[in-house]
Formats: sequence, structure tokens, C-alpha cells
Amino acid sequence: MTKENAENHETNAKPWGVTLLGLILIAGLILMPFVFGKPEDKPLSDNVRFIGHFHPVVLHLPIGIFSLILFQEIIAILGIRKSSRSRVSIFVGAMSSVVAATFGFFLYRTGGYESGELLQDHLWGGIIFACAAVLTWIVRSWPLHPFLSDLAYRLMVFGSVGIMTLASHDGASITHGEDYLVEYAPNPIRELLGYEPRTDDASKPVKSLQEQVVYAEIVQPILNKRCVECHKEGKSKGRLRMDTYELLLKGGKEGNSLVPGDVGKSNIVYRCELPEDDDEHMPPEGKTDITDDELAVIKWWIQSGADPVKKVGDLELPDAIRSAMGKLDLGAAIAKGDTQAASSEEPKSTLPTDALLKSVAELGNMFPGGLTFESQQSSNLTFTGVSLRSQLDDALFAKLSPVISHMVAADLSSTSVTDASVKLLAGAKNLRMVRLSETKISDAALDALSQLKHLESLNLYGTRVTDAGVEKLKNLPSLKRLYLWKTDVSDGMKAKLKEALPSLEIISGI
Repeated sequence: MTKENAENHETNAKPWGVTLLGLILIAGLILMPFVFGKPEDKPLSDNVRFIGHFHPVVLHLPIGIFSLILFQEIIAILGIRKSSRSRVSIFVGAMSSVVAATFGFFLYRTGGYESGELLQDHLWGGIIFACAAVLTWIVRSWPLHPFLSDLAYRLMVFGSVGIMTLASHDGASITHGEDYLVEYAPNPIRELLGYEPRTDDASKPVKSLQEQVVYAEIVQPILNKRCVECHKEGKSKGRLRMDTYELLLKGGKEGNSLVPGDVGKSNIVYRCELPEDDDEHMPPEGKTDITDDELAVIKWWIQSGADPVKKVGDLELPDAIRSAMGKLDLGAAIAKGDTQAASSEEPKSTLPTDALLKSVAELGNMFPGGLTFESQQSSNLTFTGVSLRSQLDDALFAKLSPVISHMVAADLSSTSVTDASVKLLAGAKNLRMVRLSETKISDAALDALSQLKHLESLNLYGTRVTDAGVEKLKNLPSLKRLYLWKTDVSDGMKAKLKEALPSLEIISGI
């Protein structure tokens, strides 16, 4: 068969097989939510849950392929270069979109993402994009008149990419918040898209502590920092949302999250006070734990009636709570001169310098998601090596040396760090929380930790520390929690620690 005959044969062939397969895939995608239902209808096996967690990984393949196809068509329309229209790339793009949509549905069915219009928009946006991608593959396969073929194919490509863009935006909004893409956009763009214009913090009127609304200006910022990431629109773990007062009061599938006037019946307090190694403890492993001061303020607010509009001056304010508030990021109150709320010995947070911002940005590529600022108004840093696990050794951790002094929380659990890395932490004078569970540290590491006068929580679970090492911790005035489960520390030493530090809670697993 000559080359010309082969091309004519390919042109005249009717791709009924491709069409049938494509229509079956489209039907399956559309029927999938109706057949399997919502997360609470039919529990999934662990294998399916495992597959679903790969959705954030595989979704980038069809996005990249269709972005490339769109680029090729644009330069073809401009006459710069002829479109390649590779059947392989279109086939891979279509099939990967089906896989991404299926994995996304599995992730949805694992629970915790089941509520909210935004989530439903993303779910169906992904399914519709996958269907459009398959239709694009079918259209590309059919031999049509050149003009009709170009028109139909380009309409499908541009339509598919448009749907893909909307679905991707919804996905990013679920993960990072609805205003993630426009958070720092100029005000004209924010207003065009229906968002409130940004206000310069320096232009806002400064309030004294007494004038601040307890819920809106003190409690909700704590919840935003520690809880809302997993309890918001589109990602309401346990069907609990904590981004508004009304939804916080409503509770979730675990019952009452907030009972005004009764701390004991408020589930948000109960979950925060569970041991850190308890599966039900909140925030979960990998997230920065709520501090004692933050929890004390929340408990005081609940016990005082959990009113959403009362100000600090409207409630009885014990000295202990005033002191706790002084340790929070209430810059407005301190700027107004209400410095009696803050202990003179407490480290004061300042805005990050340009040099620090640059260092954190550069290290972000080396430690993706591991190094973050405690808040937008703070130069304090939190670090977690959970995603790196055994890959995080002393040599890699040493690369954080330029920013270690700014750390207030460091989670090195289950990594390959040794005493050498802990020695570097001695330079982080404001460290409040350190997790070293299941690492290769020894008593020598506690020489460095004993210098951290603001250390409040220390996890030594599954390490080789002994009595000789932990005895050095007796001089840490702020230490409130110490995890010694599966160590060689004796009961006698634990008693000595309790005698030296009466407010210390020792978790031993028994």
C-alpha cells in the first residue's frame, strides 16, 4: 500500500470503536455520582480511599496536556506554525482527565468534603471537563471536511480548556480558600470579581484590648489559624464548619462543637485537650498545635457565654486570661498602649523583613509546605518535616540555619535527624513546641533543649532519652507538656520533674 493510499485509508476509516469507547466513558462519568451517592451512603474500602488520595497528583497531567494543545492551536490560528494534532497527546489528555475525575470522586467519597455548593461545582466541573476531553478525542478521530474538522476540533479544545479552568479554580478555592487567587490582587480586580477591596492595616483605627470584640477579633482569628483550614466551605471535616459563628454553634456529626457557658460539653475544647498522639486530637498531626494561651482564651470565652458580639470590656477578665491574650498576636491592643496584657519577658513578634521573606521563599523549594509563617503579621516560623520523613537528615536540616532563629514550632517526628540538628535549635530562643518522636536523638540533645526558656511542649516518644537527659528540663519554666512514652525515663524521674514543675503534664502512654 502506497503512502497516499494509506493516508486515504486512514481518512476514510470510521472510528466506531473510538466513538463507542468514548461514549461508554462519558456515560460512566456522568452516572458515577448517582450510582455511588454521597460519602455517607456507602462506605468505601481502604484501597479505594488510598487511590482517591492521588487525585491532587494525577490532575496536573490533563491540565498540562490540554494547556499545550491550546497553545498549539493558538499559534496555528495565528499562522505561526501548523497544528500538530497528535492523536497520542489528545488520547493521553482525554484518558488522564478520566482518571483524574475518577480519583477526585474517590477522594470526595472518603468524606470530609461532602458539603457546600463550591465542592459540588468542582465535582461536576471535573466530570464535565473529562467528558469534554473525551469528546475532543472522538471529534479528532472522525474524518471530516478539513474546514469542519478544524472548526469542530478547535471549538472542543477551547471549550474543554474553559471548563478545565473553572474546575481548577474551584479546586484551588476548596484547598486554599475562595479568595486565594485574588487575595493580593489590586482593588480594581477584586471589585470586578465581586470581592471586598483590601484595606491597609495601617489605615485601620487601632483599638484597645477593652474595645475588641472577643469572638470576631480574638477567638475567630485563633480558629482561622488552627481549625478553619479543615472546617470551611467545601472541606467540612466531620460535617463541621468553623468559619462562621452560626455554623460553629450548629456543630457537626460529632455533636455539639460549642455549648455557650459549658466548656465540658464543647467538643472543640475536648478534642484540643486530648493527648497529641491520640487519633482524635485536634489539630491533627502535621498541623501546628493550639497553644495553651489560645486554648485558655477560647475556654474563657465559652465559659463566659460565647457571645458573638460582646467586647472584652463587657466581660470579667481574670489576670491569667489578660496575660494569655498578651501572648497572642493582638498587635492593635499593644500598639494602643495596653501593654499590661503582655508579659515583659514574652518574645514580641514583628513583621518579617525582606531578607527573611527571601530566605523562606528560597527554602520553600527545598522544603515544600514545610516552612510557613505563623501569621501574615508575624516573623515567627513553623516547620514540619513530616512529608520528608527519613529524607530529612542533619545535612538537609542544616540548610534551614538562616531561619532557625525565627522558629516557634518544629516537628521533626520520624525523620533521620540526630543530636546535631537539635543543637541547631538552641538558636531558636522563642521555640514553643518541639516534636522529636521516633528520632535517633539521645540525652545530648536535651542540653540544647534545656536552653529554650519559652518551650511549652516537647515530644520525646520512642527516643533513647534517659533520666540523665530529661533531668536537664527541670529548669524550663514554661514547659507544660512532655511526652515520654516508650523511653527509658523512670517513674522516679517523672516524679522529680512533676515536683520541680507542678504545672507540667507528663504523657507516658499508661
